[in-house]
Amino acid sequence: MHRALRLCWHAASSAISQRRSCCTCAGPFYGFMRRFHPELRTCDPKRTMVTSDLSDALNRNCLCIGADVPSLRSWLERDLRKHGLAVPIVETHPHLFSPTPVFVAERHARQMQTIIRAIETVVATPAYRESALKDAPPIARTQTGARGVFFGYDFHLCDSGPQLIEINTNAGGAMLNVALSRAQRACCVEVESFFRAAATPDALEHSFVEMFKREWRALRGDRKLAHIAIVDDGPTEQYLYPEFLLFQRLFAAHGFTASVVDSRELRYQNGVVIAGDRPIDLIYSRITDFYFQEPHHAVLAQAYVDGAVVITPDPHAHALYANKRNLALLTDERELRAMRIDEPTIEILLRGIPATRIVSAADEAQWWSERKQWFFKPVHGFGSRGSYRGDKLTRKVFSEILQRDYVAQRIVQPSERWLSTGQETHPLKVDLRNYVYAGETQLLAARLYRGQTTNFRTPGGGFAAVYVAPENLNGEGRCS
Repeated sequence: MHRALRLCWHAASSAISQRRSCCTCAGPFYGFMRRFHPELRTCDPKRTMVTSDLSDALNRNCLCIGADVPSLRSWLERDLRKHGLAVPIVETHPHLFSPTPVFVAERHARQMQTIIRAIETVVATPAYRESALKDAPPIARTQTGARGVFFGYDFHLCDSGPQLIEINTNAGGAMLNVALSRAQRACCVEVESFFRAAATPDALEHSFVEMFKREWRALRGDRKLAHIAIVDDGPTEQYLYPEFLLFQRLFAAHGFTASVVDSRELRYQNGVVIAGDRPIDLIYSRITDFYFQEPHHAVLAQAYVDGAVVITPDPHAHALYANKRNLALLTDERELRAMRIDEPTIEILLRGIPATRIVSAADEAQWWSERKQWFFKPVHGFGSRGSYRGDKLTRKVFSEILQRDYVAQRIVQPSERWLSTGQETHPLKVDLRNYVYAGETQLLAARLYRGQTTNFRTPGGGFAAVYVAPENLNGEGRCS
């Protein structure tokens, strides 16, 4: 038998013989094992969930593995205080981390990667690139050769499989999720050995550093990379400022000079970008003015066009991937065929991305009548700002949407992760994020939340670790 199924069997058998479970995940195994274990066929249906998908059962019941969030907060505060964290993280970020992990079926992890690669296939074609860039600001046509670090491909899981909700080109949270992975704990050795993350924290950090080195070499070859700046507007005021400090610490640990810099403090002199009295070689941009159009980003815009500094991610990447109009292009079967995209790739995209359309005031009556089927998003939005479920729209907000640049995406309900609070259990919504570089997933993480969109205001919610549950059964009900 597959090792996972043996563990399920032993947990269920132990629970039957002892009328208790050796670990708290025996509950979800009841339903999974009912068809195989004679006594389990007569279990109380109120206490079991019959399913052939182990990940679904675990997401409803398993409490065997989780994060020691208090210890994680204490470690972050001790470590980051010397780097400039002034206020305890528990006060400023009470719901940043969830102690509860999310389980994802192996096939769903594979399907997400397949969708990501299909998008890379399309983006590589001249026809798509021309279409995506035609309405972008001129700066987006400047192509430096950098791929762009930390793309975020966000998915919901539904009955038909993963559905891509959006792509971000400066997705936050990667280093925070690495820190979270260090705080994971299991109730027993068997569970700990069964549920393994895809990579160790040290391996993830190494891959992140190598990613930045690749960005540098793509533009500068063998020249030495000395100073990396993490740049944002008012970085100390940003919600994810603790992560900026984690990156600063990571870069310093690998021999680079690293600093967190306010974009307003940058100067451009004699072909060199400077912060204080220190020249900058590479900028890790966390700026959400993606095309550097604000007046205080003029230094960045000019230096980028001149090739004076390596900036990653950059305006070119945003125009190709993160402009939400692209989702409409990627789900337009006729346009994809006109671009001569192959049929297997078209099928993957149409199956894996919810239908997305450009919102036009000319179709006001139709949009209003069908609004409950759609989720409305600003084309250049980020962090769910300005996004609305159609069934929650008022006439006033709907009128404002029609006057702005919006797309509408067919609503896909997110999957759920059940949490236990004392004697009660309740579900939180799950958003899955693939942190991607050059078309390959480096890290799979989740965000748990209540409400219309992801947030960090939900008790028990926040960033959550993800464990990939192996496939356990084939069509005949045997171990695969």
